[in-house]
Formats: sequence, C-alpha cells, structure tokens
Amino acid sequence: MPVKVSVIVPVYDPGPYLEDCVASLLRQSLPPDAFEVVFVDDGSTDGTPARLDALAAEHPGLVRVIHQENSGWSGKPRNVGIAASTGEYLMFVDQDDYLGDEALERMYDYGVAHGADVVVGKMAGRGRSVPVELFRVDRPRATVENAPLIDSLTPHKMVRRAFLDRTGLRFPEGRRRLEDHVFVTEAYLRADSVAVLSDYVCYYHVRRDDAGNAGFRRFDPVGYFKNLREALDVVERYTGPGPLRDRLFRRWLRVEMVERLRGRRFLELPDDYRRQLFDEIHAVVGERFGPGVAAPLPPTQRVVAALTAEGRYDDVVAFARWEAGIAFAVEPDGPEGVRWRDGVLRISFAAQLTHEGTPMTFPSAPGSPPWPPADLAAAVRWLGSDTEGRFGRARADVLLRERVSGAQFFQPTEVVRETVPDGGDGERVRLVLRATADLDPAGAVAGGPAGEGLWDVYVRVVVGGWTKDVRLGPAPRQGRPAPYAGVVAGRVVLPYWTERHAALALDVGRAGPRLGLGRLRPGDVGVTGDRLRADLPLYVPEETGMLLRLTGPGATHEVLAGLSPGGRLEAVLPVGALAGRTWRAALCLTPEPPDRDGSGAPPEPRFHPLPVALRAGRDGVRAVHAVRPGGARRAVRRTRRLLHRMLRRGDR
Repeated sequence: MPVKVSVIVPVYDPGPYLEDCVASLLRQSLPPDAFEVVFVDDGSTDGTPARLDALAAEHPGLVRVIHQENSGWSGKPRNVGIAASTGEYLMFVDQDDYLGDEALERMYDYGVAHGADVVVGKMAGRGRSVPVELFRVDRPRATVENAPLIDSLTPHKMVRRAFLDRTGLRFPEGRRRLEDHVFVTEAYLRADSVAVLSDYVCYYHVRRDDAGNAGFRRFDPVGYFKNLREALDVVERYTGPGPLRDRLFRRWLRVEMVERLRGRRFLELPDDYRRQLFDEIHAVVGERFGPGVAAPLPPTQRVVAALTAEGRYDDVVAFARWEAGIAFAVEPDGPEGVRWRDGVLRISFAAQLTHEGTPMTFPSAPGSPPWPPADLAAAVRWLGSDTEGRFGRARADVLLRERVSGAQFFQPTEVVRETVPDGGDGERVRLVLRATADLDPAGAVAGGPAGEGLWDVYVRVVVGGWTKDVRLGPAPRQGRPAPYAGVVAGRVVLPYWTERHAALALDVGRAGPRLGLGRLRPGDVGVTGDRLRADLPLYVPEETGMLLRLTGPGATHEVLAGLSPGGRLEAVLPVGALAGRTWRAALCLTPEPPDRDGSGAPPEPRFHPLPVALRAGRDGVRAVHAVRPGGARRAVRRTRRLLHRMLRRGDR
C-alpha cells in the first residue's frame, strides 16, 4: 500500500519524555502499512539512539531512524526527514508531544477531501498555550484573510509532499529560533488550500515537568528578533503594502513583542535582561511597523505598543506594574446559577474586571482623552474611556476542558452586557457580563458526549484589551449552587466545586461517595407489599431504567428499577425470595453504560452501595441501616476502644 503519511520527529536528548510520543504513534487508527515514522536523532547524548534503534527493530517497515551530528536546532532534522520520507503527506511532531489516536487518519482524510496543501489539526495544551479561536469551527477552505491562521505558527501541521516539492519550501537550519514561523508563514501564503480540522483533538502540546522544552529556554533577544525579522521578510515577499500585510504583522507585534512587555511576565525578568528585551523590540517596531499595524490592537496592547514605539521604557514598566493587578471575577449567578434543565446543565454567571481585588469602574461618559498618553495616569484614563466605549463588543464563552489532556470545547453561550452605576453621582460605572451556557453532556464534545473523567469549566472573557481564560469560581460555600448528579445520555454527570479553588467541575462516570447516595436513610425508603419507593438525590430528564442489586447470605437478586424526574426510584421486589433475611442494596445507575474503550464491548455495570438494607420478615419488607461487610467487627473494636478510654479516665 502506498504510504499516506510520513511522521517526522526531530529528536535530541528527550529522556523519558519521548515515550508518550512513541506510544501515541503506535496507537494510530491509520493502518500500519499506510504510514511511516521517521525519527531524526540530532546527535543525542543520552540513551535515545539505542532506544530508537530498538524501536525500529521492533517495528520494521513502520519506524525508521536516522542519526546525525548535532545541528543546533530542529530545522535541519526536519529537512532530513522530508528528504528521507515517502508519504503523500508529511506530519511534523515534536518529541515532547503526542497525537490523538485518530489524528493521522482524520487529518489525512480531511486533507484529501478538501484538496488541502496544509492541514491544521485541533490542538490541546498541557501546560502550554494553544490557539483557541482558530479551532472554534471546522474551516475546510481557510486563508490568512478569512481565518486566524496566523495565530498557529508551530510546525505541527500535515503538509502535502507535492506542495513542498513544487515550492521547494524547507525549514531554515542552524542554531536559531523561529524556524517554524518562517516555514509555516510561507506555507500559508503559498498554499492553494489550507484546511482546519476542529472537531477532534489531533495534537497535544505538552510542557515538560522539568520545563526542558526548547521553546521555554530564555533566549538571546538580539538573535531572537533577528530571526523574527526573517518571518516578517516572508510576509513582505508574498503580500503587498496594505491592510492584509498590517494584519499579519500585527500577530508578531501582539504575541512576540507587546505580550512580552506586559504585567507580571515582564516584571519578573531580571532588570538587565528586561531592558535588553525592550530595546530590541523598540528597534523592530521602529524599523518595520507603520501606524496601521498597531492602531487596531485591543486598548491595553495599543498602549504598550505606543509607549514602546516612543522608547518610553520607564512608562512601560510602570504600566506593567499597574496591569499586574488586573483580574476577572467570574461567579455563579446565585444559588440557581448551576442547575439541570431539560437534560442539559444550565450555567449562569456574572463576569467583571477587578483591580487589586476591587471591581473596576469606568467613566459613564467616556470622552476623548489625548493620544498617545503622556504618563501612566493618562494611559489609565484613556484605557478606561476606550474600554467603556467598546463594551458592546465584549463577550464571554464557556469552555469544557478535560483535566487530564487539556482538550477544550466551546459550549453554546448567550451574553447580556450590563452597565451598572457605581455610586450615587452616576459618573462611574461597572461593566458586567451576564452569561448563560447550556452544557449538554450528550453533545458537549464537538457534538459527541463527554468521556469518562474530570472536566473543568472555564470561561473565556474578552473585555477591552483583556482576554483571559478563567475558572468559574471561586464560589463561597454558603449559598453556592449544589445541583444533584444527573443521569443523562447513559452517563452519570456530577457537577461539583473543587476543594482547592472552589471552581466548577464535572465528574463524568467516576463519582462514588460524592454522588450523595450515602445521605439516603431508612425513612427515605418505603415498601408496600412488593413495591419499593425511594427518594434519591439524582436528576434525570425522563424515566430512566436502573438496576437494583440485593445481596444476602449466599444469594444475589438483581431487580429492574425506574427513576423518574424528581428523583423517585420504584421497583418491584421478589418478596418471596427475600423472606427471612437482610439484604444489602446497591444501585447501578447506568445498566447499559457506553463503550469506554472503543472495543465495542460494554464495560461491566458499576454498582453504588446504598447505606440502607432491606429486612424481610413476617410482617413484610422494611428498610434498615446497612452494616457494611466487616462492619460488626469494626463496631466491636470501636466500642472496646471507647470503654478503654472511659476506664482510663476513671483511674485519674
């Protein structure tokens, strides 16, 4: 079979961090004879060369290894991999990262279906930032004009070999930075078609525990911005002067320059390095960027860009100190802020800006402060007026983020913007976003169900010049929403507040004691004849089948039960088979659970023990407190310890 995809992995001293990458490549759903993996060992000094050779021996035809002297960076190993590979498409993967199990198959099929020269698969960040807006929807015909492609300049793309052969495009080589920016920018600008696949997480971008990723090492500002100018050269080579070029340049001004000069990130740098960084950025801004580049920036970034262009280092530092106190407060909208409704979890919240813990206020009549600002006070006044003036564009989105992988998914969200007077004179106002999101467990993950595990609820807030992803919380214990666990779409979904941050999260399919079934008491259970009724702290949108297991001495009975909206459980008991014994009770909330491992075989149903037992006597069946196995022995031991302490106190 012709090779559909060649995966190229440059490798240098990865240590154990290579293993997740390798494992993900061996798990790919694409048949092994349809792809190949080319590891290019760039002169590793640890045990990596031997590990790779052993891997190639274990998987002949699938894995190949090329050893070379150290070249200083990833550009040459990738080019060597391009030359050695045979696939129709080439996928670039870094040694610290890993792929989703269906990534190669999905990206290849999507690229072929849309005739794409470049395929960009959805990314998830584990301790690393990744583009968010780019992956809001699938984009089969994306360009730098109709999509925020320029926000994704890492090399982790699938590229058609014929496109590389036609253009001669390769990575810059040598000991340098931003070789991926140069390569990917030119690919975007010269490709006939770029496709963005957003409905499946293809690439997991991982920050190593030892922070040893190459991109996290402190760089030499002179060399870094020399390499950055090469990326700007590519833009100038393939675009003419005007709005498009300005918009593309704005990406480097915003991400590589202004963001490095803001808030705590800037202040935490050593003084001499901070000054050198500023001077290099000031030089690039003056050399390459006209007024059309900075003008459309969000207001905070525009302030920093203006101060930088004028060489006002002290004012940039002062503004960073002021901005370090900015945060968003995002809180549930009262006790009903998180509630089940029609099978979805409705989340209502309010978000507003704070400064040093106090809600920020803005002028009710913005006016037109002078530009550029003369000092910090003037910058803050201008920023306040501009933020209030553009409040109509503020927004909030809810994202559901898988805790273990970092994969995140937008949820349908509606926003109302409120201008709230602050004080009696009406001269100052607070800017409050009130939003409601509907989280459907059956379709929360790109139209499919949320998988088993822990999921955190994040809010992406955009107000003025600030864009932040924050947890929903902290919510004070008193008065915060406390919805029951829901049994929805064959899954048990428990909304809960985390202990550490008091932030909203979901436990899908794993919750045990936190479900609240332990609060059940004998008085909550009634048995009339053979009919059992119990009120449970559970939500279901409709009549839902469950399974009640009764376990006694030498026997077990499983009884079909039904849970109705409102939490009423009903079952018909085999009374004759229960007579004369006490039966421990356990409840399976999802007798037909979804296939979790993709094998097609449903997992074993999970039973939750109940704190009540059923005692069947001459006068019928009644509920009593359950004694767990071994509970009698533990009760005797507790009684002995108590008596021992009482006797000791009597001796004193």
